Amino acid sequence: MQEEQTMTEIPAGRRPGPLRRWLPPVCLVVAIGLAFAFGLDDYLTLDALGDNRERLLEFVAAWPLVAPLAFMAIYIVAVALSLPGATAMTVAGGFLFGTVQATGLVVVAATIGATVLFLVARSSLGAALHERAGPWIKRLEAGFHENEMSYMLVLRLVPLFPFFVVNLVPAFLDVRTRTFVIATLFGIIPGTFVYASVGGGLGSVFDTGGEISLAGVLTPEVLLALLGLAALALIPVVYRYFRSR
Repeated sequence: MQEEQTMTEIPAGRRPGPLRRWLPPVCLVVAIGLAFAFGLDDYLTLDALGDNRERLLEFVAAWPLVAPLAFMAIYIVAVALSLPGATAMTVAGGFLFGTVQATGLVVVAATIGATVLFLVARSSLGAALHERAGPWIKRLEAGFHENEMSYMLVLRLVPLFPFFVVNLVPAFLDVRTRTFVIATLFGIIPGTFVYASVGGGLGSVFDTGGEISLAGVLTPEVLLALLGLAALALIPVVYRYFRSR
């Protein structure tokens, strides 16, 4: 008997009803629409950080306990709603809290926000996809599940796809929640540290009036280091392949 039943194997009587299945994604879509309608994404930019840096620094200094919690709450909402600007927020975190503290705050907040989106997608959209996809998705799931931790770590370590895409695809492939959380928590640490360290050096850029850009953050050296970590994550996959041969 398998440890976990797939969505297609759950008895019809135990499946969530239409309201429970579709209410979370509908609420999520409405929240995303409202966020864009009110222009909340305009505040998640480096330009907004530059314009409000003095007030933000004063707030952090005046509320040393509340400020990190507020930052995490905003970050969780931004990730859960898939708003553009998470990278800029990571840089802003490095500027406001320092590289090390910002890395910790962002990693925890991003993992929580990503897990919220993952669970919403898996409970509703994932079930609907399984019902309509047919046997091909079972074969895809089987191949992914054999090494799902390694594959998830690679997807998190190497920025090949947008963050929200990597939050949704595992939901459609019925990845275990524990695997998703662990891979996200540890897989985003290197990239988060890189962007937070950029934020840690923004003070001098603001002081000199220099132009702020994220285009050159992922240098060849940084990408090479991330690819090296991804290669390490794939070692179990290679080992199992040759062992099976």
